[in-house]
Amino acid sequence: MLFFAVTEENSAKQVDDLGSQFTEIFIKQQENVTLLLTLVEEFDFHVRWPGVKLLTSLLKQQGPQVQQIILVSPMGVSRLMDLLADSREVIRNDGVLLLQQLTKSNAAIQKIVAFENAFERLLDIITEEGNSDGGIVVEDCLILLQNLLKNNNSNQNFFKEGSYIQRMKPWFEVGDDNCGWSAQKVTNLHLMLQLVRVLVSPTNPPGATSSCQKAMFHCGLLQQLCTILMATGVPADILTETINTVSEVIRGCQTNQDYFASVNAPSSPPRPAIVVLLMSMVNERQPFVLRCAVLYCFQCFLYKNQKGQGEIVSTLLPSTIDATGNSVSAGQLLCGGLFSTDSLSNWCAAVALAHALQENATLKEQLLRVQLATSIGNPPVSLLQQCTNILSQGSKVQTRVGLLMLLCTWLSNCSIAVTHFLHNPANVPFLTGQIAENLGEEEQLVQGLCALLLGISIYYNDNSLENYRKEKLKQLIEKRIGRENFIEKLGFISKHELYSRAAQKPQPSFSSPDHMMFDHEFTKLVKELEGVISKAIYKSSEEDKKEEEVKKTLEQHDNIVTHYKKVIREQDQELEELKQRINTLTSQNEQLQATVTQQVSQIQQHKDQYNLLKVQLGKDTQHHNSHGDTLQMNGIQTEEVSKLREELEEWKNKHELLQGQLKEKDSVIEKLNSSQLEMGATEQSLQTSRFGGLEHSNELQKELEMLRSQIQLQSAEISKLQMENQKLQMMNAAADPLLGDSGATAATSSELDGRLEQEIKELKNQVKSLSEEKEALKQQLDSSTSTVAILQEKNTKLQRELAESKKEQDDLLVLLADQDQTISAQKMKLKDFGVAVEDEDDTESGDQGDEDEDGDEEEQDENAVCYHEN
Repeated sequence: MLFFAVTEENSAKQVDDLGSQFTEIFIKQQENVTLLLTLVEEFDFHVRWPGVKLLTSLLKQQGPQVQQIILVSPMGVSRLMDLLADSREVIRNDGVLLLQQLTKSNAAIQKIVAFENAFERLLDIITEEGNSDGGIVVEDCLILLQNLLKNNNSNQNFFKEGSYIQRMKPWFEVGDDNCGWSAQKVTNLHLMLQLVRVLVSPTNPPGATSSCQKAMFHCGLLQQLCTILMATGVPADILTETINTVSEVIRGCQTNQDYFASVNAPSSPPRPAIVVLLMSMVNERQPFVLRCAVLYCFQCFLYKNQKGQGEIVSTLLPSTIDATGNSVSAGQLLCGGLFSTDSLSNWCAAVALAHALQENATLKEQLLRVQLATSIGNPPVSLLQQCTNILSQGSKVQTRVGLLMLLCTWLSNCSIAVTHFLHNPANVPFLTGQIAENLGEEEQLVQGLCALLLGISIYYNDNSLENYRKEKLKQLIEKRIGRENFIEKLGFISKHELYSRAAQKPQPSFSSPDHMMFDHEFTKLVKELEGVISKAIYKSSEEDKKEEEVKKTLEQHDNIVTHYKKVIREQDQELEELKQRINTLTSQNEQLQATVTQQVSQIQQHKDQYNLLKVQLGKDTQHHNSHGDTLQMNGIQTEEVSKLREELEEWKNKHELLQGQLKEKDSVIEKLNSSQLEMGATEQSLQTSRFGGLEHSNELQKELEMLRSQIQLQSAEISKLQMENQKLQMMNAAADPLLGDSGATAATSSELDGRLEQEIKELKNQVKSLSEEKEALKQQLDSSTSTVAILQEKNTKLQRELAESKKEQDDLLVLLADQDQTISAQKMKLKDFGVAVEDEDDTESGDQGDEDEDGDEEEQDENAVCYHEN
């Protein structure tokens, strides 16, 4: 039977060698491969399908050589991509297998295939085949997707930017009944989880991983994975891979870590998912790979997550521990695993707790407050003291390695923790004793870690304990161990095989529990401290003093730098805000400038059109007058224009009426003056009447002057209205040519809308102001009318007085005539009696009197004329 198996193996090897030889002969002539690519393009099934099979076989035998030939062939890769669109499933499925071989370890071909829309086609095939419930075709498509995405940052970015991550969510929709999964479904889901991990692998560039993590959260993929994580009936290997996948999806992403902290298991009462997972980690009956996956998930949850670290440590502090004991916290589970009898639980709990303290000096100080009740009746001891007690009890190597890694992480960069450690007088002798002994190879790792812990106690010692100052510890090492021996034991750590394996990647992957000795983050700490501790051992006290001074200076410098970093960070934020505001204002300015430029061009066009219309005004006035009553343009009806004209005519008529009234008043005053001049030089009563009339005439003259000034103001207003009327006529004349030609009107009406609307607003404002002035003029006219009525009444009174004066004057004249006749008769009688009468003197005196009287009348006439002129 053994001979038969060996024979089959040898025959298979011979066949492979023969196939490789034939392939090498075939591809020596590159034209053979080019011809084969041409045949693959044929639609005939009997030509295309054998061509695909032959090309797949060539790639299996001589992959890199055939890949290079296809890569340099014109459209070589594109021809093969057409196989995915073939309607015949046999050719399509074998095309997927062909592309699997074609894309192996060739980034250039992977990029070409990706940009030939491979992602879209493969995801469509997976959906058509039923996602995770599909057959082996789904498996082949997933393997091809892994070839395209693994270690190919360009394709990963293209996959994310193309929103293909969102299409992965339906893959992980599992029902309530998770029993009876087929082997193919388990394989498919396993490959799907691996594909998610390819996108968020810690080895990818941080920016690419972060963007994929955010996309998985926003599309609900992380939520779907957490649902599988807490579901029941899921196969163990799928659950383990899901935990590893969730670990890398949340690693270093604060949003995803916060969401994971809020996930609860569907239990009664509900428990946080972290607590449920830690219960599995510290349970020795759980599978080893599952416990490693949970540890990795916890590490990823705490990676660069100070908030999560604080929440874990807070569950250990006295003020937050649940005294009722109804619920178990993460801190209690870690302490329980740290001091259990299972060495693997000890190691996992120690590493998990070390990650809760990673790069967080505040939590290292707070953890010193944790007190543990070891047994009934004994006082509680600190967590730090309990760890050193277990070390001194000689437990298993794995347990001691875990505790030493925890103590090294805890004491590094924390002087207060170093002081607490050195305060126990048993710790330093135990460490020096472990380092000084010559033990077997199994204990060399413990010796190296003890040397590292003692070196940390020296390097981060603040010299607050007199018996354990730096110089005294160095002297102790030199006397009991020897410097060279100490450095040699310290080097045992980095030379260990398990150390090198753990330093390769963050995920803990060990073939057996006995190989779990080092944590990935701890290897970084060893690499950082090994050199500085070696230098610190050889330094003298003076150099230590100088170093202390340098440290203090550096601390001050760091504080200053931290302060300035904070200031710079704030300034950067302000600068970023200002840049955003500048960008916003710049875009607004550009928009406004474009708007202004457009408006300036429109205004210039309107000005040109306005000037053109002004030129056409003189030519088309008659045409406008003939059609002005029936036209309408841009919402302006000519009834408004005619209304304005009627108001202008009314103002003109009122002006003429007022002028007529003034003329009538002037004539009345002239008549009064002439009637007063006719009185002459009569008796005192007549003169008194005349002077009274003159006083009334003076008052009338003053009122007349006031009316004249009002009339002048009204004339100015009428002139203004006439100018506005002319402007309105020009506008109508300008609008008329446009209205005359319907085509021209349609072309220019949109451009004149703005200007005509503005002119309408101005005209309406002018009409409003004219209406207000009209009301004021009406009031003035009413006042002037009342004044004229008063003057007319006074004039009538004066006329009556003048009539009475004339009547009295006539009576006096009659009396004078009678007297003259009497005097003449008497003179005649006197002459008859022989009395001499001086008729000439009387005549001369009478003539002189007449001349004087005539002179007085002429003077009065001149005065009257002058008064009238004034």
